Amino acid sequence: MTTAKNYTDIGVRAVDLLRELVRIDSVNPALVDGAAGEIAIVALLQDRLSRAGFATHVVCPPNQPERPSLVAIAPGPLDAPTVIFNGHLDTVGVKGMDAPFTPRIEGDTLFARGAADMKGGVAALVVAAEELAHTGGPVRPVLTLVADEEDSSLGSEAVIVALPELGIQPQVCLIGEPTDNALARSLRGFAVVKVTFAGRASHSSQPENGINAVTHLGEFMARVAARAETVRSTGGDVMITVVRGGDSPYVIPDHAECLVEVRTVAGQEAAHAVKDIATLFDTSWDARADIIACREAWQLDATGPAAQLAAQLGSVLGTTATFDAPYWMEAPLWQEVCPTVICGPSGGGLHAVDEWVDLRQVRAFAQALVEVTASPSLFI
Repeated sequence: MTTAKNYTDIGVRAVDLLRELVRIDSVNPALVDGAAGEIAIVALLQDRLSRAGFATHVVCPPNQPERPSLVAIAPGPLDAPTVIFNGHLDTVGVKGMDAPFTPRIEGDTLFARGAADMKGGVAALVVAAEELAHTGGPVRPVLTLVADEEDSSLGSEAVIVALPELGIQPQVCLIGEPTDNALARSLRGFAVVKVTFAGRASHSSQPENGINAVTHLGEFMARVAARAETVRSTGGDVMITVVRGGDSPYVIPDHAECLVEVRTVAGQEAAHAVKDIATLFDTSWDARADIIACREAWQLDATGPAAQLAAQLGSVLGTTATFDAPYWMEAPLWQEVCPTVICGPSGGGLHAVDEWVDLRQVRAFAQALVEVTASPSLFI
């Protein structure tokens, strides 16, 4: 077992690595045209982990070598229980930020793009995995440091496909997303539904000769707003975020469309959102609903390896499973592979111009990871 002094050293090393990581521009190019992407940060971490004795593999989505993710497998016995340490390397854009890639520390606060979302968590995961590999703990950590979480999850999807080819059969996955070091209890899923209305054009001086698609859209918007009250009472949500219709004045519009966002809770299938939305149509409308994106909700297992890891991690951190994320994270993808836990250091200003992370949480998370996963009783 690692000593208490070494736990402190682990926290210091995590902060040092965090400062390195935020200096690297890894803005997601799917969100910002021409952005740097993950190539440079993957190169830095691959070099570091290879020198630490990890077997490293760069994994890319099909025909997209410019969007790499990194899988780093710790040395050690192949029959040891395998724990996935997962985090994403991409960030959102930096518009409006001054010196976004220059870490600025004030007391126990570090400001930079990606500091909280989620390079603080990544730094802690990497340093903890290095310590476990060095001390020969009872579990084998496998780092999956992925691209594109902020957009379409191309990285995790590619890595999940690659794991069996790399001989990885994990017992549990820990995602270090920002939760203020509390255990995530649940997260909401979502569906984006495109609704289109067809009408008939006519001169606006003779509207009776046409069918106004925008009018139908307006009536539909009112029905969505009314439905939202009921949906929110169950923990979900529904709203219209984009509307379009018509081409010019003096013409009754023959087409209109909108995007409806549906937020789902555990036990609801996101793909069913299309049917739910269609129930709001009037039979006189020429309307259709098509799902264009969806992800499922997730909740922490009540028993088994994830519950055991969460309980032990929470005991060390002094937290419990109290965080219900209103937004989506990649846990549902990893839950298809193995039981999954979400916990990591946070701060504030996520996706904003003043992003920051609490360095006390970074240090505590890195230390707790080693203390818990170095315990021989973790999977007993």
